[in-house]
Amino acid sequence: MYHLIAILAILLSGTSNAASSVLSRHKRGWIIDSFSIVEEHPGPFPYVLGTVKVDRSYKVIFELTGDGVDKDPKGLLSIDQNTGVIAVHRKIDYEVVQTLMLQFRARNVSNMAVDTQLGVEIHILDINDNPPKFQHKEYPITIKESKRQDALIMTVLASDFDKRGSLNSTIKYRIISTTPRTQDAEFHMKENGTIFLKGCLDYEKAQTYTIIVEAKDCGVAPLSSTCKVIINIQDWNNHFPIFTGHTGTGRVKERETGQTFLRVQVDDKDSRGSSAWKAKYTIHGDTGKNFHIETDPETNEGILSVVRALDFEEGSVRNLSISVENETPYFSCVVKERPPQGPWKVDYFDSRSGQGDVFRSAMEKISVIVEDANDPPEFVCPLGDVMVEENTKPGHLLQTFIAVDKDKSFNNDFVYLKGSDPAGWVNVGPQDGKITTAEVIDRESNYVKNNTYTITLYAVSKGVPPMTGTATLNIHLIDQNDNVPKLESHMLSMCLSASVANITAYDLDEDPYSGPFHFELLGDVKGRWRLDPSFGRTVNLIKEEAVYAGSHNLLLKISDAQGEFLQQNLTMTVCDCSTVPNCHARRVISVTPGGGTVGIVIASLFLLLGVLLLVIFVSRGRDRRMFLVALGPGETLLKSNIETPGTDCEVPDAQMIQNGRYHEVMSAQSNARNSTFQQEANSQLRFQDLSTYKNCQVSQPYAAADAFQRGSMRSQSMKGHFQRTLFRGGNSSFRKQNISAKYEVLLSILNQKITSIHGQEDDIIKYEPHVYNDEGTDGRDDIQLDAISISEVKFDPDELLHLGPRFSNLAALCSPPATSAFNTHTKP
Repeated sequence: MYHLIAILAILLSGTSNAASSVLSRHKRGWIIDSFSIVEEHPGPFPYVLGTVKVDRSYKVIFELTGDGVDKDPKGLLSIDQNTGVIAVHRKIDYEVVQTLMLQFRARNVSNMAVDTQLGVEIHILDINDNPPKFQHKEYPITIKESKRQDALIMTVLASDFDKRGSLNSTIKYRIISTTPRTQDAEFHMKENGTIFLKGCLDYEKAQTYTIIVEAKDCGVAPLSSTCKVIINIQDWNNHFPIFTGHTGTGRVKERETGQTFLRVQVDDKDSRGSSAWKAKYTIHGDTGKNFHIETDPETNEGILSVVRALDFEEGSVRNLSISVENETPYFSCVVKERPPQGPWKVDYFDSRSGQGDVFRSAMEKISVIVEDANDPPEFVCPLGDVMVEENTKPGHLLQTFIAVDKDKSFNNDFVYLKGSDPAGWVNVGPQDGKITTAEVIDRESNYVKNNTYTITLYAVSKGVPPMTGTATLNIHLIDQNDNVPKLESHMLSMCLSASVANITAYDLDEDPYSGPFHFELLGDVKGRWRLDPSFGRTVNLIKEEAVYAGSHNLLLKISDAQGEFLQQNLTMTVCDCSTVPNCHARRVISVTPGGGTVGIVIASLFLLLGVLLLVIFVSRGRDRRMFLVALGPGETLLKSNIETPGTDCEVPDAQMIQNGRYHEVMSAQSNARNSTFQQEANSQLRFQDLSTYKNCQVSQPYAAADAFQRGSMRSQSMKGHFQRTLFRGGNSSFRKQNISAKYEVLLSILNQKITSIHGQEDDIIKYEPHVYNDEGTDGRDDIQLDAISISEVKFDPDELLHLGPRFSNLAALCSPPATSAFNTHTKP
């Protein structure tokens, strides 16, 4: 009744205003029964849950809504609207729904107004219909064999979906069975599902334990389930490795290393191949660290070898002791008593923690016999240092090395020999070991590093086999002032617009025989060059305004700190840097065949034609005479850029002239050329045809005439000039007609060539100037070489009318010497 009143109070607080007004006008007494449903009720369905009774004086109908009616789980409940009987139509599961909340209403039949509204709560009663369930069916786990008693193995948990806190969901655990059952090891479980060890594990007796664990609830009809716990035992080191013997000679030769001379064997009952079985050996008594032992991974044997050479003279026998243990630390566990209640009594030892009795590993004694061999000589002092001044004269005693041979069983005679002496500066006395200088020692040599020159010395015994001892001598050299300061570079450059250039000197000597240096300009440099400052390792060379562009040779005197000096030449190149950033830059002008380029080509052709006409005039005259020419600066018409005359034209030698065969040769060549003149006149002119005559000294008149026939001319105004020039030497009409005819043919050819050049400007090959070095250079750029460029100044053909002294130069080149051989013809 108390619960019903509480429910009514809660539900009436949420009743609508209409219902509240009805209740306030009609006071009635309500008798409500509380209801509950047992989960999984077997039926039959529907069955009556209960009846809602209402004390009324008028007729009402009943309604029921909420969980189980029009909300999930729908269709579970229903109410008779006339009688108020509540019926249950199917099963319900407590694990799904624990409480049903419903609303009950009574309506007045006369107006269908809500007469009464209240809430109904139906509780679902739990039954023990769920057994405990483990999280897994199997629990595999691996533990070490060295696990101690009462150590936690693992915990298993189960859950029950019945009502929490009830007996139906209260679980108890227990071990049903353990397989296999061993005498010294058991497993027990507490009520919370925790498994513990009792006793000692032994891998050799059981590698795996299988435990069946049960979980049971405490319901009226208890339900239970089981799981399987699989415990895998990892072998641990609970057996000593025991020595069983050794094999091998046990003998080693002195001074030999790397040889294996003994193998020791052990027996271990732990699992083969495991870390508990693998042996780890230790050598005792090896004061010289001469021996090493390692484990054979297949057989577990200890392999003993020599890693540092032994000396027979220090002892013929070495007594060693070898201990062995496993990679895994040793432990032991022994059950002493098994009381029925509580833990057992055990003796436990772990070498890692030091608990229990002290563990002593097995030991094996080994005797190693050392065999004698021929020993090398030993230097009393194998490393020597000596200080000596450089430039010491040959024969100077540096140091004496002494070697001894302690081996009494062999011939101990030996000689001293020189080992490493890269510069060949020392001699070694073969009998006394005296090191003397053989050459003058130079501290500045490339063989000297950090003022030290190192040699090695050998002492070679005459035993069988010969043995060698080695010593080293470090010769520390004291510097002398035997070097003078030198310029780092004898060729410098600077722009005309600049005024300062840096001059740097160096001295191979060290302080105080080196810098800072004193620089002095020699010669007449006043008003042009000066130094500021003149003291240091690098000084400034100041250029005055009076210095012009070009190459300037300066003489420098450079003195070191002790006054030692050297006079040196310095070539300073001053260049105009208005078009390039500095003197090192090369101007590369791309030659594009435009109007300027074509003009240059045509002007060059005109110049060659003028020269060739002059050659014809001089060479074909009857009266041949020498022109005495005084060659002055700038009066040379053309300069040859090769060392020897070309091979494409014949040059008469002195012997030919003296023998009088010069005119015979000329006549033969003239006849041959006259026969092919017309064909050559119709052929196309090539630039290389003209250059052919540039590469040799032109002294054959008809060769020059042929070059003229293949030349080109542009201006008709040149005709009269050439005729006047050609006929100054005589009045022959035949010669005049012949040359006039040739001139007309050549003029036609030249016009055709000039026209073709204008039409093929785009086909002219572009040629960029190249920089060439002198023979013998290493290919590096010379800062004094300027870029080659082509002048854009137009050529005026009238300049050929005013050759001046250059005409005499040309005539001298093209005329043979005035000998009797050339005066056989006289003027008409």
